Amino acid sequence: MTEPADGDAPAELQLTSAEWSMWQAFRNGSTCTCDLRCSICGEVVLPESRFTTLRLVNCAIPRVEAARLHTEGDLHLPRCVVHSGIRLTDAHIGTDLMLNQTVVHKDRQGRSIMADGMTVTQDLQAEMLESYGELSLRGATIGVSLSLRGSRLSNPFGRRALNAPQLTVERTLYLTAAGLPNSPFSSGATPPYGTAYTPSRGTRVQRFECEGGMRLDDGRFGDAVDFEHARFIMESDQELSLRRIQTPELRFLGERPQRGRVILSGARVVNLVDKSASWPGLGGLWMAGFAYETLIPRGHFPLSLRLQWVAAATPEYAPEPYEMLAASLRTTGEDADAREVLLAKQRRRRETLPLAAKTWGFLQDWTVAYGYRPGRAAVWMAILWAIGTIYFSMSPPPPLKTGETPPWNPYLYSLDLLLPVIDLNQSGAWKPGGGAQWAAAVLILAGWVLATTVAAGASRLLRRQ
Repeated sequence: MTEPADGDAPAELQLTSAEWSMWQAFRNGSTCTCDLRCSICGEVVLPESRFTTLRLVNCAIPRVEAARLHTEGDLHLPRCVVHSGIRLTDAHIGTDLMLNQTVVHKDRQGRSIMADGMTVTQDLQAEMLESYGELSLRGATIGVSLSLRGSRLSNPFGRRALNAPQLTVERTLYLTAAGLPNSPFSSGATPPYGTAYTPSRGTRVQRFECEGGMRLDDGRFGDAVDFEHARFIMESDQELSLRRIQTPELRFLGERPQRGRVILSGARVVNLVDKSASWPGLGGLWMAGFAYETLIPRGHFPLSLRLQWVAAATPEYAPEPYEMLAASLRTTGEDADAREVLLAKQRRRRETLPLAAKTWGFLQDWTVAYGYRPGRAAVWMAILWAIGTIYFSMSPPPPLKTGETPPWNPYLYSLDLLLPVIDLNQSGAWKPGGGAQWAAAVLILAGWVLATTVAAGASRLLRRQ
């Protein structure tokens, strides 16, 4: 081990593997700190070790092997360069785990950080982390928040850059941009490591970027999952998978993925905060069984674009996304928009029907918009009534029985033909023939069609479909 002489500038601290092992053994059970720029020649091997606090700052390390490590306080590895991965499987960190600005390369299995089953009592800060390989957090538990602000996760060697099914974060998962301070000790930094922070307007930022798939299936997040300004670079067979996650708020505010798929099947959120420009196009979004209560759009997100969002998630017709959207709109008092969504659902459903049912669907749509625009029925009724009145005024039919008919009234006669069930004692008293007979038949048929479509629409509205 070599150290700088008194009065010299801090030099690189060289630790051989044996020297590190002796130092670690001496420090075991207490606080271990290396705040100099050090280069460790061998692996840092700490399986099942116990420390009060362990800090390695700005170090070059071949590998960190620390499965089942237990610390009562922090584990800090900021600004380190780890050449062959970090293993923290089943580790227990008593307070915070800090990996800010750390660069980690993959191990022989293609993983940069393997922390399956790890427990961090407070925060896991990995802001502006660079990970080259799979970052694995399967079944990990974070007691407060997990911050990957400004980090770059890249795994060209496998399917996923972040693999974290069944991850539990008691507060918020941040996959957002990080503000870049002017120096490590500027406002928002925490000496001696200089953490990033959530950027304000006008601040230079570094986006969170994920090159490869991401898996957060079955995760539980106490406050939110935040993707603001995130960028996902995926191949066609890769996924941003959020299957069955549960969180009060999902902030889907990143860049639109150009390839790959976003999977929300079975996810349950209370607030969905999103932008129209963040969602992938047709075939790139799956959300069967996705449940949300309130939509909070950022920027311009009209109903027409929201319907395109649903259509993109349903290359084959499925009613649930339309019904979920309509229910959310009704919750916020937007009943007219909810009816438009349900009308769009009926039109999508019509595309799957056989010819006869499709024809009947077109007729319902054309006349009363499947019952969601009942005012159309009154308009059609008024038009047909006026046409019938004009026609029968010019061509009155003869009486069925002379001397037993009521006074001739073309208005009531036309209305009696149009209204099914209701009898105004007019249609049965006259005997139309020739063209008048055909005109009467058309009015009767039109009346029944209008009545049937209105009844079908009313039934659909009562069933909230």
